[in-house]
Amino acid sequence: MQELSTIAAVDLGSNSFRLQVGRVNDEQVYAVDSLREPVRLAAGLSPNGELDEAAQQRALIALKQFSQRLRDFPSAAVRAVGTNTLRAARNTAQVLPRFEEALGFPIEIVAGREEARLIYLGVAHGLAPSAERRLVVDIGGGSTEFIIGSGHAPQLTESLYMGCVSWSLRYFPEQRFNKSSMKRAEVAARIELEAIRKQFGSDSWSEAIGSSGTASAISDVLEACGWSESGISRSGLEKLRSAIIDGGRVAELDLPGLRDDRLPVLPGGVAIMKAVFDELDVRHMKIASGAMRQGILWDMIGRSRRKDTREATVSQFMKRYHVDTAQARRVERLAKKFYEQFSDGVNHEYGARLLSWAARLHEIGLSVAHSGFHKHSAYIVSNADMPGFSRMEQQHTALLVRSHRGSIEKLRNRVSRETDWTLLVALRLAVLIYRSRSDKRLPRMPAAKGGSAYTLDIDAGWLDANPLTAAELRDEMASWRKLGVNISIPALARAKT
Repeated sequence: MQELSTIAAVDLGSNSFRLQVGRVNDEQVYAVDSLREPVRLAAGLSPNGELDEAAQQRALIALKQFSQRLRDFPSAAVRAVGTNTLRAARNTAQVLPRFEEALGFPIEIVAGREEARLIYLGVAHGLAPSAERRLVVDIGGGSTEFIIGSGHAPQLTESLYMGCVSWSLRYFPEQRFNKSSMKRAEVAARIELEAIRKQFGSDSWSEAIGSSGTASAISDVLEACGWSESGISRSGLEKLRSAIIDGGRVAELDLPGLRDDRLPVLPGGVAIMKAVFDELDVRHMKIASGAMRQGILWDMIGRSRRKDTREATVSQFMKRYHVDTAQARRVERLAKKFYEQFSDGVNHEYGARLLSWAARLHEIGLSVAHSGFHKHSAYIVSNADMPGFSRMEQQHTALLVRSHRGSIEKLRNRVSRETDWTLLVALRLAVLIYRSRSDKRLPRMPAAKGGSAYTLDIDAGWLDANPLTAAELRDEMASWRKLGVNISIPALARAKT
């Protein structure tokens, strides 16, 4: 990734959409502009799990506004990330293209733990350096992320499916509340927290920090009311809880320091925060200046300076699953060489990265079983927590890994983009040619692509000396032909085997 002087992060949260623009100077990023729109995307999830048209329209309006601010940005300078509601919505595949068209940039949907990692990255860079373990809690609109880390490194991440919007809609549906409904909301949140209480309890950290809108809103109210000198205190949280219950409904709440658009989702956020304090034994919580949008910016800087978390993740997986590194690198080099030639030298950076990840991870399933190991490899890549990867990047890599060997007939309805076919041809040919797992010198193999036809020029004498490879190449050509893809290897007609 090229060095950029100005970068932008778009955080498509379940409550608010945010745009953060930063200027990169040496090893620092400085905020130069920010926008926030209270879209309340999570409120648009219908009973059947689909995002309704009203919520989509609110989102499109915000994204078009962001688009104007980002109009002159190159694609590499913008990273847009979708979170819980876009993870959960059943119609995300249909909605996402509309959002991307409005914004003018691709949108990644990240898993909960990847969201947590990005949050911690943003929070940590806004704090004074410390070797002590910190607990970071981020109550979003549809999910709450928990991270324990030290310095800039997250060590434990978790994401729970509860947020200020979803909890407010579920337990205070008419924007009315009383002691009973608040108690039900708190108990439900505590039940969710039971699963992580042992790992994230007060014995595991020395300082608690809240990030993003809910924590900031609660802190602002407590400080404005004189219920806390700074941040969120246990006694102040109790007083805010009582004030909400006494108010009875949103229209009656008069809380200094609180924006109007925060009022409808405050009760749900307070219920979750109260449960966090009780279950994890939090006495006081500081408020962070950084959040996920800042984390996205820092992650972009790392990628541009070859500190890509995804690369570290792939290396860790190779070690964890005892990958034959030499073989993985052989396949990676040859597959990327084929892909470059098939692409006629055009720089397809995303495709090259996918191919590199797939080549290095295609044999991790051997640690499970040899039989059908490509299926095991794909399952791991698709379902494991992979820091740095978006959900789409994981699924895309898993598709290549799953399809690097075996029948390709199953791809007929799963692959539609021409680039994906090219990636698969390049990877399968590389795996096939290096089946011997040997460093023996290969002949020159010029490759080219025209339309849907791929040509590979291999010396006929080499094919005669490697009859197994020649036979497998013939089978491979026949398999692709059934899908309407033509692979031509002229030397096979001249080979003696």
